[in-house]
Amino acid sequence: MSEGIFLPKLSRGTVLPPLERVARLREALPQILAVVQGEMDEIALEATLACLLWESLPQTNWCGFYRRVAEAELAVGPYQGGMGCLRISFERGVCGACARTGTVQLVPDVSTFPGHIACDDATRSELVLPVFDRTGRLTSVLDLDCPSLDGFCIEEADLLQTLLHKTFGAFGSIAGH
Repeated sequence: MSEGIFLPKLSRGTVLPPLERVARLREALPQILAVVQGEMDEIALEATLACLLWESLPQTNWCGFYRRVAEAELAVGPYQGGMGCLRISFERGVCGACARTGTVQLVPDVSTFPGHIACDDATRSELVLPVFDRTGRLTSVLDLDCPSLDGFCIEEADLLQTLLHKTFGAFGSIAGH
């Protein structure tokens, strides 16, 4: 199934109510898993997931991966959206906190997150999930940004965490849960 996924088309920036967002993501996940089934190349998986999640999550203004390139540093990987930060230290921002702690970071208002990095001034909320390989080593983080407050919910985080587990390997935990 290389033609992508089949969902109702929505304009970029559409923020559905949480229950509708979750239902849309639930509809997309089996299709996404069918597309990536059997693929073992990490970059191919990240690029494909960034593309298909961009289609599935119309509220995002940035959707992609930051790859672990050093002990405590991430570099931009495959993504959809505007220019991302090129490098992020584990000590900075929401992506750094996710990488440092290995926990999902669900931030309803980035202005309240200490040390938030504004790669895009339009971003108001963020969801970042750790990606582990099958040995449990952090390899990257999936970063989702939204120009609206409360652009993501815990149910979306849970579904995406399951997708990452099925695609790459082990689970992380959700901060505060």
